Amino acid sequence: MTLTVSDGDGKRLDAFLALALPELSRSRIQNLIREGHILLNSTKVKSRASVSIGDSVSVHIPEDKPSEPQPQNIPLSVLYEDDDLIVINKTTGMVVHPAAGNKDGTLVNALLHHCSGKLAQEGGDNRPGIVHRLDKDTSGCLVAAKTNSALKNLIQQFSERKTVKLYLCVAQSEPKATHQTVFNNIGRHPVHRQRMDVCNSGGGKPAITDLHLLHTANDGTSLILCALHTGRTHQIRVHNRFLGHPLLGDPIYSKPGRQPFRVSRLMLHAWRLGITHPKTGELIQQEAPIPEEFRPWCDEVTEHLDRIRLSKNSTEFNDLW
Repeated sequence: MTLTVSDGDGKRLDAFLALALPELSRSRIQNLIREGHILLNSTKVKSRASVSIGDSVSVHIPEDKPSEPQPQNIPLSVLYEDDDLIVINKTTGMVVHPAAGNKDGTLVNALLHHCSGKLAQEGGDNRPGIVHRLDKDTSGCLVAAKTNSALKNLIQQFSERKTVKLYLCVAQSEPKATHQTVFNNIGRHPVHRQRMDVCNSGGGKPAITDLHLLHTANDGTSLILCALHTGRTHQIRVHNRFLGHPLLGDPIYSKPGRQPFRVSRLMLHAWRLGITHPKTGELIQQEAPIPEEFRPWCDEVTEHLDRIRLSKNSTEFNDLW
C-alpha cells in the first residue's frame, strides 16, 4: 500500500505510521522499516526519519513465515512402529499438522517428540512424515513416514488406491440401500468455504466411497461401514450427507436440531488401515480400537466386525451379508 502524508509535518516516520496503521504495533512498524519493507519516497530510511507534507510512504507487509514445528511431549497411542514408519490411533480433537489457528499441539508436534525428530522431511515444512490426513474430529488409524523413501512409497500407494481404508460412522438416519457405491466429484463449496460439496456442474476431483449398512437402531440412527477408494477432504461426511443421512455430531454437514440426540463427538472413526510395507513388501493391517461412543451400535454387530477383520481388502467383505 502507499500512503501520502497529509498531516504530521516533521513527525517521525514510525510515529506517523503508528497513527496511520493502528493495527500494527510500534515495534512491528520499526522492524518493517529496518527490514526495508517500508520506504519513504522510495528510499530506505530509519524509523527516526522525519516526514513532510506530500511525502509518499510505501508499506509492504510480508506474510508470516510458518515457524518450524517443535517436539512436544503429547501422549500417543501407537499401533505399529519400526524404523520406516509409524501407525497412530489419532484421538478425536487432534489436528494433524500445524496451520493457521493451530500452531502447536498437533500430531506432528507429538510425533517429533516420540520419534526424536526422525521423520521424513520431504512432506513440507509443517508436515514432516505426513502421508495422509484425518479431520480434526475424526479418530483412528493414521500412518506417518520416518524416511523420505518410505514417505514417497506410501504416498504413491495412497495415490494409486492400493491401500485399504475402512471407516465406521454413525448416521442420523437409515440409508435407503444396504450396500451402495457413491462415485462423483467433490470440490470446495462455492459459498461456504469451510465445506466441501458434490460438484454437479463439473469441477472438483473424483471421490469413490463404498457404504455398507451394519445396523439400524430403534431410533433410526445407523452404523455404516465405509471403504474409501479415494481420499478427498471430508469425503465420507459429504457422501453421507449427499445420500440424505448426515453423520451424528457433524458440526458442518448436519443441523443440530435434526439430530435424534446429542453426541460428544463426530461419529467417524478410521477403524482399519492396510498398507504394503515400503521396504519389506509385507502387508501391514492395523486396527484402531473402536471408541466407547460407538459401542451402542457396534455391540449389535460383533460377528460382522469379526468377519470383516478376516478380509484382506475392501472387496472381500461385499459377500459377507
